[in-house]
Amino acid sequence: MAPKKVYSVCGMCTVRCLIQADVENDECLFLQGNPKNLKGALCARGGAGYALSQDTERPQYPLIREGERGEGKWRRVSWDEALDYVADKLKALKAEHGPETLLWSDRGGPFPDLHQAFVKGFGSPNYCNHDVSCARNVQHAAKSVTGMGRKEFSYDLKNAKHIVLQTRNIFEAINVSEVNNTLDALESGCKLTVIDVRGTITASKADNFFMIRPGADYAFNLAVINVLLERGLYDKEFAATQINGLDQLKAFVRPYTPEWAEAETGIPASRIVHFVKELAEAAPSVIWHPGWMAARYKDSFWVCRTAYIINALLGSIGSKGGLPLTMKAADAGRKGLKSLAGQFEKPAAKRADGAGWKYKHIDPGPGMIDKAYNAIESGDPYPVRAYLCFRHDPLMALPDPEAIKKKWEKLDLLVSVTFSWSETAWHSDVVLPLSPYLERESIIAHKGGLKPMFFVRKRAISPRYETKAEWEILCGLAKRLGIDKLAFDSIEDIWNYQLQDTGVKIEDFDECGFVELSAKPIYKPRSEIKFKTPSGKIEIINPVWEEMGFSSLKPYESPERPPEGRFRIVFARVGVHTQGHTVNNPLLNEQMPENTVWLNTKVAKTLGIADGDLVEVSNNGYSAKIKATVTDLIHPEAAFMVHGFGHKLRPESRAGERGAADQRLMPGGLDKDCLAGGSLALQEHFISVKKA
Repeated sequence: MAPKKVYSVCGMCTVRCLIQADVENDECLFLQGNPKNLKGALCARGGAGYALSQDTERPQYPLIREGERGEGKWRRVSWDEALDYVADKLKALKAEHGPETLLWSDRGGPFPDLHQAFVKGFGSPNYCNHDVSCARNVQHAAKSVTGMGRKEFSYDLKNAKHIVLQTRNIFEAINVSEVNNTLDALESGCKLTVIDVRGTITASKADNFFMIRPGADYAFNLAVINVLLERGLYDKEFAATQINGLDQLKAFVRPYTPEWAEAETGIPASRIVHFVKELAEAAPSVIWHPGWMAARYKDSFWVCRTAYIINALLGSIGSKGGLPLTMKAADAGRKGLKSLAGQFEKPAAKRADGAGWKYKHIDPGPGMIDKAYNAIESGDPYPVRAYLCFRHDPLMALPDPEAIKKKWEKLDLLVSVTFSWSETAWHSDVVLPLSPYLERESIIAHKGGLKPMFFVRKRAISPRYETKAEWEILCGLAKRLGIDKLAFDSIEDIWNYQLQDTGVKIEDFDECGFVELSAKPIYKPRSEIKFKTPSGKIEIINPVWEEMGFSSLKPYESPERPPEGRFRIVFARVGVHTQGHTVNNPLLNEQMPENTVWLNTKVAKTLGIADGDLVEVSNNGYSAKIKATVTDLIHPEAAFMVHGFGHKLRPESRAGERGAADQRLMPGGLDKDCLAGGSLALQEHFISVKKA
């Protein structure tokens, strides 16, 4: 076969960067970022995508469990038998308990329309994604301040004059487009401030690095607001026309001075004041990033909320170089994609997790998967007996996996759709092997931004094993379940359905894999912005949260300090791995085969621990051995690990028993949350560390 270039979409994390695959004789010779979108740039994970296809240790054919859950006894079956088995189980459970008995969860990303269509078509309201362990606090902070979701604002990084990264490690938890735009901004003189408990790669690039006491971010933000208001450094014109409740905010933050914050955060008051003056000088082209993975502390919702308030006070919201509004197809005068989920009526039943009804302030979109597990266990508000996990590993991604397994005992059907082995797949009743992203097509997706676009993933190489694309799996189930509107026979039929009335044909993607809907960036003037709140303005006090018992301006509570000899566990991503699903990748495992635990130099000395020593980390009965990284670049109260290690799966020869699993060090973690934002509080746990 002649060489060809295939424009597609990476699948190594949820960012979904646009890529170009150079293919010859059905083999991928080279992967790079789409040159017409990402200048050819791709992160290490994206570059290792072909190793995923070549990996012989991934699921290769459908499996049905024979022994007990987690025992590892499987029966190899054909696709027809596997899909018939799942469909028959779903039919029986639907007949007994109603369609709402089905729960779905996935990793999010740009392709949820097909997933939501399947769940809606079945008749269930219970679509969830992983967001309780990621960005629920950011989403609800945005809604509580502006009435709009977090994705309705763009980060105009390329044109920013000052970028503040708090709970956002942009150069390790990589979105290639954001990294490129940030580097372009820094080259043009933009300042970078990083607020973190440890010295990250991102912090190494910063003009200001504040190593903050773990759990004290809210104190820092309140002090920043205090300086902005008390010294008149805010955008008075924008505040007068677009902010409702400014006087209440002024009164609230008056006691939270930089001097007060110094005692809480460990950051000198003079540095806080100087930093705020720098922000005021750069305004309104300032981005105070509200966070990406913000499921950290019991007050993380208010950390994210104050980030949006600071952006508002600086006039950044709606501004070039700040947080302009995200444009969609309609803003460019174009028709959007026709929704697959839009074919189906809203299910009659209320959500099992309580989002939108029991918890009226919670956006029901991705829901709260932890609360859905409570419904599995209790049967309240109804029995949830079937669970489909799509590219999602809750036993790795959520705390206290043994507690989750206990809740799942009530399930009659647990299905994993996955391209790699995971703790959840190993514990499932059925494993449906998903083709890795180079071996599958996906539905067309819309990407909002200053220049909205449509983009498509096309198959670069043939499946190596008996695996299928998600559309093949879900449409195959839809045919068996009588969901006729989703029973498509080909991906082309789906693409043509989506493109109706858009004026775009599938052939238009051949040139570069995407179709831009606007020739140039679209900035909506600040004066024309009407926020989706009752007043049409930014709301300092939100009545919905107040009604639910959550104060919009929550008084600060000092975080609990670790008991003697213990440390607050913190975790994050790294540039060569995506949580747990890449640690067995042949190329990426070579780059980083195990994680280590970071300890502060002075603290480690008192424990008799040197750099590279083997140590034991433990909490409430679980312990693991892991090497120590002793460094000045972490706060003395914290112990840090890269998330995703400590696998115990027999098929994974490279990842097995390497490093420690941080989620196992979080007993009772499903009950530690920040309910105001609908998120778990994953860094409210303390662990012991001793020399092994």
